[in-house]
Amino acid sequence: METTEQGRSARKHQAILEAGTKAFMSRGYSGTSMDDIAKLAAVSKQTVYKHFADKEKLFAEIVLATTDRVDGMVELVAGIPSDPGALEDNLTRLARQLLAALTQPEVLQLRRLVIANADAFPDLGASWYDQGFERVLATLAATFERLTGDGLLRCDEPVLAANHFSGLLLWIPVNKAMFHGDHRLTEADLDHHSAAAVRAFLAAYSDL
Repeated sequence: METTEQGRSARKHQAILEAGTKAFMSRGYSGTSMDDIAKLAAVSKQTVYKHFADKEKLFAEIVLATTDRVDGMVELVAGIPSDPGALEDNLTRLARQLLAALTQPEVLQLRRLVIANADAFPDLGASWYDQGFERVLATLAATFERLTGDGLLRCDEPVLAANHFSGLLLWIPVNKAMFHGDHRLTEADLDHHSAAAVRAFLAAYSDL
């Protein structure tokens, strides 16, 4: 059973993570101090250092914790059925869900933050990519290989096909959102980009 002290420590740990996330997102890594985080978390600076040895370790935990959100996307990608009559609809539905998830404001903010600090923390950036988007691409490639085996697609290079699919889907809306700050896609935008990407993808890869 969790002791009172363990529960208090866990709550402080979570408060520090939430405060760190808010501070890093709004001020950037270099513009955030451990004092800032302690104040936001309503704990002492000593408590922050008790939980995290330094700012870099706190930043790394915050960044890598977000890769857990990818689990749901991986399940979506892996779950595409081998239904010839509904292939375009199923891929379009998947594309829309992926696009909606990857253009959430907090996801875009984190993406900017990781990219801005990629030179300072190259291993962290690589880990975030490998444990996040790379997992989605790998699952997408395996799914396209399965659909090829079922006669729905023709993918000699499934990994390349997965990159083509994601590129067609994400290039325009994500780049626009990255450069335009708080740029939110409308429902019509999501529908348009998803349907257009799938049509272009199937024109190249459909075997039906």
